[in-house]
Amino acid sequence: MIQRLFDIVQQRAQQTPDATMLAAKENGQWRTYPCKEVWETAQRMAGGLLSKGIANSVLEPDAQEKIAIISPNRPEWMITDVAVQLTGAVLTPVYPTISPTDLVYVLTEAEVRIVFVANADIYAHFKEALSQVPSLQKVYSFDVLDGVTHWTELLKSDTRPDEALLARIKPETLATIIYTSGTTGNPKGVMLTHNNIASNVRDSIPAFTFAHANAKALSFLPLNHIFERMVTYVYIHSGVSIYYAESMDTIGLNLKEVKPLVFTTVPRLLEKVYERIMNTAMELKGIKRALFFWALGLGKQYDNARPGSPWYRLQLWLANKIIFSKWREALGGNVKAIVTGSAACQERLARIFTSANIIIMEGYGLTETSPVISVNRFESENRRIGSIGTLIDNVEVKIAEDGEIMVKGPNVTIGYYKHPELTAAAMKDGWFLTGDIGQWIEGRFLKITDRKKEIFKTSGGKYVAPQAIENRMKESIYIEQMMVTGANMKFVAALIVPSYMQVRKYLRDHHPSLAIPENNKELIKLPEVMAIIQKQVDKYNEFFSHPEQVKKFALLADEWTIDSGELTPSLKVKRKAIEQRYARQIEELYTG
Repeated sequence: MIQRLFDIVQQRAQQTPDATMLAAKENGQWRTYPCKEVWETAQRMAGGLLSKGIANSVLEPDAQEKIAIISPNRPEWMITDVAVQLTGAVLTPVYPTISPTDLVYVLTEAEVRIVFVANADIYAHFKEALSQVPSLQKVYSFDVLDGVTHWTELLKSDTRPDEALLARIKPETLATIIYTSGTTGNPKGVMLTHNNIASNVRDSIPAFTFAHANAKALSFLPLNHIFERMVTYVYIHSGVSIYYAESMDTIGLNLKEVKPLVFTTVPRLLEKVYERIMNTAMELKGIKRALFFWALGLGKQYDNARPGSPWYRLQLWLANKIIFSKWREALGGNVKAIVTGSAACQERLARIFTSANIIIMEGYGLTETSPVISVNRFESENRRIGSIGTLIDNVEVKIAEDGEIMVKGPNVTIGYYKHPELTAAAMKDGWFLTGDIGQWIEGRFLKITDRKKEIFKTSGGKYVAPQAIENRMKESIYIEQMMVTGANMKFVAALIVPSYMQVRKYLRDHHPSLAIPENNKELIKLPEVMAIIQKQVDKYNEFFSHPEQVKKFALLADEWTIDSGELTPSLKVKRKAIEQRYARQIEELYTG
């Protein structure tokens, strides 16, 4: 049985030493890393770290050495992860998009001694912040940088982790501290043991029945996120080769090159893929345009639990031959499944992609649960669109009286680093409180209805769950991003970032004589633009009760991003940050 993470890598190296474990573009060409090379390099790197004084004589969270990594996905990331585990130290990954202030906070609280940085840009961005961390003794780089020791220097040591050291690393030994980005306050360090993550690997593998040895996966979600990191170990255990995308901008090209069987994503990126498909479709003419929207209409009706009439199934088969086959080709032609998590996936997208034989496996979890709690399976009978699937093995869920999802299992964190008060607040009678409101469908499929902290009450005393409204309205091709507001106010309002490409196309098609500003700030002042969005809001308001309907909205010129501070690194909306940044616009919605 898998009990420690590095055992997975060792086992794969012994079973298939020459098979590809990891791959990345180097100098424009794909460079593959065989299983044996990954394992041997990790052992040599671990020896180098031990020779530099990473001792770990006591394998308790406060005593273990902390080593940080600031890097996008690349083979060196995973090699470092395994090497740090082999020393008994604790890897503390940090998002490259974190603010320098938060970096100092995280590295200081964790008392990090060694930091690995990826490249010149990251080092330049954080150089000053790194100088402010009292515990920091050494910085290594993955790229060759002036004035920074290259990581391969660690491979020159003759030291190796011996059997006595490895035997002391138990399943309950702390493996990593992951600082959650959070939407308010300082980041919190979630402590995960080998068994927390390894149990999640074991218990998630049955959901990957379609995965097979020598298949490929494309990886682009940050390895800093426990979702991608845990799935990486699932891939390794299953013999799936992991190819790292060059960047977020090259995903489309890399998909065609790698031809993966599977990849993981977050709903925001899936929405972007769909938007690109729609933008292309809007340029079609005549019979091609008619066929596209005929196929899309069939996709929107798709429900795997209710296959539909023989006539519908025949049409869908034809749509897959004529239209959806091109979608699959754009994703490399070999994708069987896309696993999505981190936030709610629009039902419309799950229906359309799955109807196109690109099965959307929406799952659910938190950093504190290592992360998977439930997931929709590849097999149709264990998949329900609109749910977050059935529980994985050995994980229990209880719905509290107020609707909160409570979790118990070997995957649940041992606590927040140096914050026992936060740990105590997150637990109740041995159950972890997720902060999400949920319910059961058909007695076995879990469904999230909202975040407990995000549900608000209007001044009229009506409760409003903003996520449901936002997800429904974002089905409009004219609405790019949206945040509902209205706590203690007399009605529900919203901030909306329009899809500017679609808005401009509509204006060109329907108002050919109109002068269309290139500047978004000027564009949103046009009454024609307000009318486009108002029509969409009116359309989707019909799905909600009167107190939940959006009565007024403000249009924003700039898309919310990680860099501008409105999104977390996992692309969740930072509601507090947006409320503060756009406080004037929100006030005007209620006073104007």
